[in-house]
Amino acid sequence: MGYRNKGYNFTITSSTAFDQKWSYGRNIFSNISLIVDEMFQNFLSRPNVRQPILTQYCDGQRVSCPNWMTQWGSKYLADQGYSTIEILRYYYGSNMYINTAEEISGIPSSWPGVVLTIGSSGSKVRQMQEQLNRIARAYPAMPTITADGIYGPQTQAAVEKFQSIFGLPVTGDVDFRTWYKISEIYVGVSRIAELV
Repeated sequence: MGYRNKGYNFTITSSTAFDQKWSYGRNIFSNISLIVDEMFQNFLSRPNVRQPILTQYCDGQRVSCPNWMTQWGSKYLADQGYSTIEILRYYYGSNMYINTAEEISGIPSSWPGVVLTIGSSGSKVRQMQEQLNRIARAYPAMPTITADGIYGPQTQAAVEKFQSIFGLPVTGDVDFRTWYKISEIYVGVSRIAELV
């Protein structure tokens, strides 16, 4: 795309084999975003294999890939009622398993694996409270709270306000979607502050 000609030290190919092009104004489907959030921590494995398993696939109509999973083949199996693991095993054998990573590096901090709610406590609650307080500096409508690691009524009210501001279901609980939205906004406001 000529990025190097513009003085950048990288090239964006727009090939899914390497990277993704960002197109201004292009949206993503919210259901795709939700699915990615739900399965981001998942990886495939086989017994007695230490590293995650790479599953390659092609579309199966324009491009043929014998003995590989295909997009359209997977769709047709799903139409017949096959589950995710059944589709994977159809292509890759019965000893394929879906696992969930305990922690993912490269993002602010992984979801604790349980919904945080009234009565929850610990370092993950404190971290979430600290992030909400930092966000409140950029969004004055949000209340600041005591970052004590105890999920009480004040924390619940702050979470509800956060959820209402950022278009999430207002439950007052920090589920997977809310956790990562807090992380996303926290990173955004923190980086903005560093640039000022």
